[in-house]
Formats: sequence, C-alpha cells, structure tokens
Amino acid sequence: MIFYSYLLGIVLGLSLAGPPGAVNSVIANESLKSKLHGTSVGAGAMSADFTFFLIIYFLKNYINISILKFIYIIGGLFMLYLGYAVLKSRMPVKSKKGNYFIGLSMGLTNPFQILWWLTAGFFLLRELSILSIAGLFSGIIIWIFLFPYTINRFGYKYERYIKIVSAAIIFIFAVYILYYGIILYV
Repeated sequence: MIFYSYLLGIVLGLSLAGPPGAVNSVIANESLKSKLHGTSVGAGAMSADFTFFLIIYFLKNYINISILKFIYIIGGLFMLYLGYAVLKSRMPVKSKKGNYFIGLSMGLTNPFQILWWLTAGFFLLRELSILSIAGLFSGIIIWIFLFPYTINRFGYKYERYIKIVSAAIIFIFAVYILYYGIILYV
C-alpha cells in the first residue's frame, strides 16, 4: 500500500507536468539552449505547484472560484506576450535565474495549473497519503529533468520548428484562456 500511494503520486505529478501546454513549450524552447535552461523553467513551475499545494492545503475551504476569471485574463495576456517572446528569442538570451522566474510566473498565472490543483490537488489532499504528495513532486522532478534532456539531446536539428510550435501552443492556450476569462464568466 505504501508503494502504491507513492507510485500514484508520481503518476499524478506526471499528469500535472507532462501534458503539452505553455510551460512545456517554454521548457522545450529553453532546452534548445541548454538542459539547465529548460530545467530552470521547470523548477520555477514546480515552485508554483508547491505554492498552490500550500494554498490549497491551508485554505482549501476559502478559495472563491469567481477569482479565476481574473487569473484567466492575466494568464492569457501573459502567455500572448510569452509566445511573442519565444518567436523573437535568440540563443542564448536568458540567464538561468530569469528562466526560473519565467517558469514561476507562468505557473502562478496558468489557469490550467490552478485548475489542476483545484481538482486533482483537492483529491490528492483529501483521499491520499503524505507519500502520494511526495510522489507527486517526485513525478514533477522526473519530468523537469527528463524532458529538457530529451529536447536538448535531439532537438537542435529542429530548433526553428520547436520555436514555431512552442509559440503556436502558447498562443493557442492564451486565446483559449482569454476566451474562458472573458466570454465564459460574463
């Protein structure tokens, strides 16, 4: 049972970190510069996950869902800017410190990351053990090291295409998030 709880946490961590989206697009783009650049973005996003974990853990009964509208709009606008920045970036552009803060700010404003914590995160905290939480962050750590390594190792040949696809994914998510922030909650 102990191993099962930990393994389930790893799977949940990969479900949070692994799906294609804005953060992974930036990780892929930054990983073309170096594995450390990509991992730094992932570490920033994981710090945002830890922040959400703490918020939900301590304030899970007090979160007002209507605040998500503003988070969607801010997150969507930020991602539009980020998509533009990805298209205009040249290697190497950002410091390792800047990459961490990009990942952190994306994570803190990413409605999908927030919604994950409001849904799967609540389940994790209510139904599973502390080992599942350890497994969750282990799964995220596995992702933020393995994904940049893979992109860095095999992605140089496809740098231009990765940059275009990364920016396109960010733009798509930005429009989708803005749609929900502006239209769905009007």
